[in-house]
Amino acid sequence: MGAGLYTLLGLASTIAGVWVPLAFAVGGIVAAFSVYSYSKLGARFPGGGGAGEFLVRCFGNGVVAAGLNLFQFAGWIIAIALYAVGFGSYAAALIPAAPSWTSKAIGLALVVIIVVVNLFGSALVSRSELFVIVIELAILAVVLGFALGSLDPAVFATAASSTGGVDWLNVLFAAGLLFVTFEGFGVVTNSSGDMRHPAQQLPRSMYTALTIVVIVYVAVSAVSVMVMPLPEMAKDQGHVLAEVARTVMGPAGFVLLSVAALLATASAANATLYGDANLSYMMARDEELPRGFARGVWRGGKVGLFVAAGVTMAFVALFPLDAVGQMASLAFLIVYGSVNLGHLRVRKQTGANAVLLIIAAVLCFGLFALLLAHTIVQGQLGTWTTLLGVFALSFVTAILYRRRRRHTGRPAPD
Repeated sequence: MGAGLYTLLGLASTIAGVWVPLAFAVGGIVAAFSVYSYSKLGARFPGGGGAGEFLVRCFGNGVVAAGLNLFQFAGWIIAIALYAVGFGSYAAALIPAAPSWTSKAIGLALVVIIVVVNLFGSALVSRSELFVIVIELAILAVVLGFALGSLDPAVFATAASSTGGVDWLNVLFAAGLLFVTFEGFGVVTNSSGDMRHPAQQLPRSMYTALTIVVIVYVAVSAVSVMVMPLPEMAKDQGHVLAEVARTVMGPAGFVLLSVAALLATASAANATLYGDANLSYMMARDEELPRGFARGVWRGGKVGLFVAAGVTMAFVALFPLDAVGQMASLAFLIVYGSVNLGHLRVRKQTGANAVLLIIAAVLCFGLFALLLAHTIVQGQLGTWTTLLGVFALSFVTAILYRRRRRHTGRPAPD
């Protein structure tokens, strides 16, 4: 259950308007093709590395896989920053007359807390995720139940008539932004090595999860645009769902939904840090990162965990919610598109259909191009230049590290 539902719904509504449920549906369709690709790869190559392992399997242990894995490591860091910033926004909204710096301070504190949780290992991560998701779904069900009695189709009709119909280009822009809300399926593959029967359990869990998530996203966003006018959603975009709950349930609804948002964003940050630490361990094992990243009290290693947390805190401090949201989706669209494209090279081993893999890659890269163009046109120079800079730096680092390794006489592992 992606925390982007709580953090990005307001921003997406400023792009797609009342058609934001369509944007969630389109994002789900794009994700479904990538789920097909990832589930096939995870069933054939189970382990803790997830997409990092897949890139090495698909492209070989060379610069392409190393550069993309370093970029994926950075992309997950940006996603954790998104969740931490969203957590801080909802928490600060619960504090009367909170200073402007409160949300950032709370977001930074969250990063410290989830580092402690991850140090205890995957069992605690798993139990905490299950606990959080059950409570989150229960709260969403309660709020939706109250909202059904407060729906005002006139709010939707007025906004829809002013647009003259569906603006599919803006819907696609918003779908690109919202892709990060579906990226959790990639993190699921990091636990395939812990499954007893990954060939059966992994595809089943991923398809089931995606179906539930799409239904929830579309339902919640549809209710939101029929309860709250677009200008108000734009004004409160950092905690828009809490404001929707306030509209239908009063102050109690605001608090209840804020609790769900806090749990969701903390849960997403927790799970993503777990995946990122596993990725750094895998890269250190394959000597694409210093060996210190493979040392520690559990498989992810202390070094990768602490490096990811430190860089995350820098992004939390420096970037606003909309910037980290766009950067996170852009990063995942590149990585997931690359995995889908590389999957074509090993499709005989996985038994995947080539046509479906091509569609998956084209959809990811297509949404990336649209979202990047939208970000550029909107004049968000710092957002897209930072993202492309991180991409370039990832490959430069991969090249330099491999040269250094050759200079010391250590060949690449098979």
